[in-house]
Amino acid sequence: MQSSKLKTTLAAYADRRLLFVFLMGCCSGFPWVLIGSNLNGWLADEGLSRTAIGLFGSVFVLYAVNFLWAPLLDRLKIPVLNEKLGHRRSWIVVTQSLMLLATLALSRVNMQGLQAIDPWVTTLVLSSLIFSIALASATQDIAIDAFRIDNFAEHETEKFPLASAMSVIGWWTGYSVPGYIGFINADVMGWNQVYVIMAGFVGLMILATLYVKEPVSDREQRQDKATKHYLNQGYSGFQAWFAVTVVEPFAEFFRRNGINVALTLLLFVFLFKLGEAFLGRMSIVFYKDVGFTNEQIGYYSKLVGWGLTVVYTLIGSYINLRFGVIKGLFIGGVAMASSNLMFAWIAMVGPNEHLLLGAILVDNFTSAFATIAFVSFLTFLTGRAFSATQYALLASLGNLGRTTVASFSGMMVDWLDSWSTFFVITALMVIPGLVMLIYIGRHFRQPPSQNDKRAGHCLDSRRD
Repeated sequence: MQSSKLKTTLAAYADRRLLFVFLMGCCSGFPWVLIGSNLNGWLADEGLSRTAIGLFGSVFVLYAVNFLWAPLLDRLKIPVLNEKLGHRRSWIVVTQSLMLLATLALSRVNMQGLQAIDPWVTTLVLSSLIFSIALASATQDIAIDAFRIDNFAEHETEKFPLASAMSVIGWWTGYSVPGYIGFINADVMGWNQVYVIMAGFVGLMILATLYVKEPVSDREQRQDKATKHYLNQGYSGFQAWFAVTVVEPFAEFFRRNGINVALTLLLFVFLFKLGEAFLGRMSIVFYKDVGFTNEQIGYYSKLVGWGLTVVYTLIGSYINLRFGVIKGLFIGGVAMASSNLMFAWIAMVGPNEHLLLGAILVDNFTSAFATIAFVSFLTFLTGRAFSATQYALLASLGNLGRTTVASFSGMMVDWLDSWSTFFVITALMVIPGLVMLIYIGRHFRQPPSQNDKRAGHCLDSRRD
């Protein structure tokens, strides 16, 4: 029986739509290299403080607020491109083109020259380019997440964990492989030339978007139905359009889940990966402080980490499909906290490659496992009429921790003056989320109503 289920799961990966999801996942993960790990490595090599590097990362707040303009991506079509590429792909190509221009400009920045003129000039130039990439990337994420959700009908619930797995594998591929190439070449050719190579990867993203197929969705029909409802209520044409575009995506989410459960869900999404966000923001700086080289960081953190993530994600997709997403989230949360303690161990021991490999093994397993469950969970909660807006709202809250709040991670390290204490605190951050998860699990285990029957069955699987 178990062998049969495993074979069925593996056979399901032959669906071509999962390849499309993988490619779009690569496109989603890559910008985090541009303004995340590679940029942190560049700034650290230029001698910027941990506090300054952490504050530069505050630009990631755009990922946390992108739900504010997500309704536009659900409703507005880009002229000409929409006819040729479709609704979702046209938005993705436009954002990638903006990222290409900003990346090429970033590759021309003379960091030392600007600092010699005026440190504020350096800050202004870098902030403008980083902001441009982050804004384009955060907007791209809205379209890509909606692309993934629109590819699978509501009744294809068995595909959700698989699509989440391919999205996660793609994200880490887009993040780790270019990141590895950047770090192993940084000492040889310099970061400016590395960013020229990174611009080439943006070009590959555009080609991938042109290759994938636009998903077929009944989104417009559902939105038209909502518009007619508001028109029948006496709204004018513009008022009905505004209500459906801005109000209805959020109102529908609260109607479907109830106010108390909806608020608990939103708070859980914000808190669940907060500790991981603090660790992730400071990981490159930590590796350098401890004494690891750029080549070691690139090899273990990027290349080895990517390979492990691919394997662990496939395993995690089967486990979450077999036992349910709620259990997967709980196990993943406990495991995430445990993996953070591995980094506290490195902080006490020093630059030991074997210990670093062990930490990467544990961290990538827990991260992949928890992320699969997390993405699947958000997908189950997303309505199909407003997939871009509702998923963006949920993902934004998840990103809020690793963007806005985690920007102060450098300050925390400086204030604590202890890496090991910092990692212990990040491990404890998962506890509030786990407490809320118990309440959420009880809600979905209740006898399902007609509205939440699909979600309840998939979130708490009890199939033999």
